[in-house]
Amino acid sequence: MSNLQFSLMAIRGIHFAATALVTGALVFRMVVVEPAMISTKATAPVVRSLIRQTAWISLAIAAISGAIWLLLEAVSMSRLPFGEAMTWKVLSTLLSETQFGLVSESRFVLAIILAACLAHDQVVPLRWLALCSALGLMATIAWTGHAGATPGAIGNLHLVVDALHLVAAAAWVGGVFPLALLLNSARRNRTIEWASLAWSSVLRFSTLGIITVETLLVTGIVNAWLLVGSVHALLFTKYGQLLTLKLIVFGLMLLFAAVNRFCLTPQLAPPIEDKARLRALHQLTRNSAAEVALGLAIFAIVGLLGTMCPAIDVMK
Repeated sequence: MSNLQFSLMAIRGIHFAATALVTGALVFRMVVVEPAMISTKATAPVVRSLIRQTAWISLAIAAISGAIWLLLEAVSMSRLPFGEAMTWKVLSTLLSETQFGLVSESRFVLAIILAACLAHDQVVPLRWLALCSALGLMATIAWTGHAGATPGAIGNLHLVVDALHLVAAAAWVGGVFPLALLLNSARRNRTIEWASLAWSSVLRFSTLGIITVETLLVTGIVNAWLLVGSVHALLFTKYGQLLTLKLIVFGLMLLFAAVNRFCLTPQLAPPIEDKARLRALHQLTRNSAAEVALGLAIFAIVGLLGTMCPAIDVMK
């Protein structure tokens, strides 16, 4: 693996993870925590501040990594040394005459809209616009990978499936991070309001998790069919073996999610004594952090898979 390939792999993984975190944080806010805070308004300022900080930091990392990714693609496509590739002629050609460049411009506009919405976060309609922008920012990554290079009607199917796969992954993995922050705050603020918010949020996130996992399974199967094609290719190509590793990590995430839902969440339900609730909150926070770490590992693997030739092409 050359230095350029390694750099592309790393920056793709970082960009995917950062975009997933900002998207997941906003999905978590609008779908999980805002409805849960209706009866616990005293917690709202702290929770909204945590989510805004997560979104801003993640968006900044996504923007910086996206710019670096664009520069590295200029080097890769022009096959020139880095210094020679950093010219207006090369960069303008990349932006105006390649699919990657055109998608990057669209995603830049979405990032600007998202930043503007976050800056005026007190306006409720702009919160929904921020969510839509973040979902678009995540979904359009599909056009930068193998799905974007698949021709014809199959290519259109691949793009839709990959976009749904990315959005579902962001909603789950990116949403677990603010959930862990919320649970940690509930553990430190031992009040009825925080306990109620933690319980309600975990229940709502569990429902969201079921939807996203089902989406990931269906779209993952279709993606595997399009990019791997056979069990033999899955087992005996580097692409297939790396995909198998991704599936193993995904299985570990499911295990943590199942423990959280069926073993720990019931221990938050009132009337539970404070000690039992605190133990459950502590374990839920640790398990959620483990899910985040595993999710980031998956994005690192995805970053590498996007730079490799699909197994189905290797077997031809």
